[in-house]
Amino acid sequence: MKPIYLDNAATTRVYPEILNELAEIAGDAFGNPSSVHSEGRKARKLIEDSRRNVSEILGCKPSEVFFTSGGSESDTWALYGAAHAPGNKKRTLITSCIEHKAILSCAAQLEKEGYKVIYLPVDADGIVSKKALLDSLTDDVFLVSVMTANNETGVIQDIEALADIAHSRRALFHTDTVQGVIDTEYDLEGSNIDMLSISAHKLHALKGCGALAVKHGVNLCPMVYGGAQEQGKRAGTENLIGIYSLGRAAQIIKRDRLDIISGRRLLTARLETALLERIDGIKINSAASKRVSGISNISFPGVDGEALMLNLDLNGVCASTGSACLSGSVEPSHVLLAMGVPKRIAVGSVRFSISDDNTEAEIDAATDIITETVRKLRRISNY
Repeated sequence: MKPIYLDNAATTRVYPEILNELAEIAGDAFGNPSSVHSEGRKARKLIEDSRRNVSEILGCKPSEVFFTSGGSESDTWALYGAAHAPGNKKRTLITSCIEHKAILSCAAQLEKEGYKVIYLPVDADGIVSKKALLDSLTDDVFLVSVMTANNETGVIQDIEALADIAHSRRALFHTDTVQGVIDTEYDLEGSNIDMLSISAHKLHALKGCGALAVKHGVNLCPMVYGGAQEQGKRAGTENLIGIYSLGRAAQIIKRDRLDIISGRRLLTARLETALLERIDGIKINSAASKRVSGISNISFPGVDGEALMLNLDLNGVCASTGSACLSGSVEPSHVLLAMGVPKRIAVGSVRFSISDDNTEAEIDAATDIITETVRKLRRISNY
């Protein structure tokens, strides 16, 4: 039986219409985009067309889009690049305690270099405290970085309000929207958001590509040195195929956004409603919060999350206990713990993440498998 793939927050299948175009693109546009001859110009046009497509879903100018290797590089560049920007004398970074590992690891590195990092708390619903941000802001803060949508719970933050608060003390504002770009319509031109990170493989495009949108006037030091690619900010011959796939995914999202959101929301509700009806004692984490349309984080008391995930895999359902970047960790989710979820409950939590290529039949089959697997594991544990 074909596996039922419910781990789209970790990565997504490439859209078939993109996949069908890649071989032709790879064979036809093989030139170096920095070369001035006809083959180079052909490759350059594909990149600039893709840059324009990405800018249209982010509400920014094409010249404000810089292609990277993915979300982690984009996040690191935003934080590290702002900290080490020429002329920056401020030494404090503010972020939240529920960020992706790419942000938290970079923040930890900056702390080792002598920077001060303030980690904003969240409430029981996973919402970052605006009051804590207001209370933490000083003139020494060079950047506030808060993710748009959490990769484990799907909770959407009030990014515009947080950005306004940051700007009230002349701090830059960055958001990791790797999980939020489909559900959120951005307008970088008309907002106080200064930088925004996205990743191609979370949007049905290829792995190994992402982008950082940087508003004109924001000063960052480069992370990769060498040639003059990406306006001299990010050296290295461009990943043409990855960039093309991201640009095409942006076109599809712009065209089909409402249908994608509606479809994912219906399937997520179908899964949650059925599981709540059939399994006693479970909890949808952050159920009361505004969430992206495809992520459902569910706690199953009496069940170990890793055991549940592995048994689901054996029965044809792909899910995860949290971020793919923390795969192999036996510790409970730092996100759920920050929300006040007891450790004994957090260890029994599984994330199901749904895409627009899932079907009602898959959700119904997955519900049967999840229900039976939880019951079996509870019998074993005498819950």
